Amino acid sequence: MFVAWVIAAQVLAQIGAQALPALLPGVIPAWHLSKTEAGWLVGVFFVGYVAAVPVLVALTDRLPARRIYIFGAACAALAQLGFAFVADGFWSGVIFRVVGGIGWAGNYMPGLKIIADMTQGDAQSRAISWHAAGSGIAAASSFSIAGLLDALAGPTAAFAFGGAAAIGSGIVAFRVMPRTGPVHARTGAPSALLDFRPVLLNRRAMAWIAGYTVHTWELAALRAWGVTFLVATAAREGAPTWLPAPTILMTVITLICIGVSVTGNETAQRYGRAQVVMLAMSSAALLSLMTGWMSGISMPLATALVLIWNICIYLDSSALTAGTIQAAQPELRGATMGLHSMCGYTGGFCGPLGVGIVLDLAGGDSVAGWGLGFGHLALVTLAGLFVVRRLGRAAISPA
Repeated sequence: MFVAWVIAAQVLAQIGAQALPALLPGVIPAWHLSKTEAGWLVGVFFVGYVAAVPVLVALTDRLPARRIYIFGAACAALAQLGFAFVADGFWSGVIFRVVGGIGWAGNYMPGLKIIADMTQGDAQSRAISWHAAGSGIAAASSFSIAGLLDALAGPTAAFAFGGAAAIGSGIVAFRVMPRTGPVHARTGAPSALLDFRPVLLNRRAMAWIAGYTVHTWELAALRAWGVTFLVATAAREGAPTWLPAPTILMTVITLICIGVSVTGNETAQRYGRAQVVMLAMSSAALLSLMTGWMSGISMPLATALVLIWNICIYLDSSALTAGTIQAAQPELRGATMGLHSMCGYTGGFCGPLGVGIVLDLAGGDSVAGWGLGFGHLALVTLAGLFVVRRLGRAAISPA
């Protein structure tokens, strides 16, 4: 029951997270943004995250994670309410996106650490997987919720809903999360708060961290631009009447991928994480080369490729995070998870921005623009796969 409450808090923290990507097709003309500026606006969320996560997550080795979590919920609420009532252009939007990233740094990995500290073995791996699934379900729902609220009452309502939900997340954390943290036996003097050198020496953990960096790079890029891509495709090629709106499509696609994420972790436990990660990354590279060009063929085909590409990206999501946690030394679990997030969400910043830059250079919403904008991600994925393999077979042996 405790794990269920932690997952519920995560759902509330995440339920408004994709409001901006969902509403991006309207925000771009309303705020007179270039595609590069739009990429910055979405991706800068991860700048706030990366700046805050090494401190906030490493602090969970020294302070009760509950305190960090409540701080994160407060920042998330401030960011969403700021977008609802204050932001009116690029720079004000950037400020609140950075605050939102800090909030997410205080929510996601500290929530995972609370679960990791309270569970063990296969139960721990499954709880981690379901935590990721709950977060994913909330992220998926946020596309359609934002689209619905925008249609009914405008973008202010969509962002205000996310702010109210984040406040609810903080209330749940205050009521159910442990007031004290676990105590792990240490073999020496405590390391400095931001000293990641012991983690960097853990080759097995670093293999999963490298894979997670590329995973988040791709996932953030497709989440940021998926709705805009489908809107542009529908405008060019038309959409059949039976096909739902792009925000609903992204919700359905992401919900399907939640099951893929859970299944991927279970498959990794049975057949080996290395094999699952290699399959997911190589398939995702191929799909990134194909998807953007579908914008010049048909809306249903473009939707199908977005779905299949998402499936490939999600296949190794939980397996990578569970692999990092299980490879971490118990007394350095918070620091290891902090580095995991910091590297991964650096990729999360680069993904949306990279697509925006290529779109501007290659013709905006043109077919070539989308083909190259998504296609360049294949180079990133294959480079990441090379790094994971380079770390050595021993480092990525099945957990």
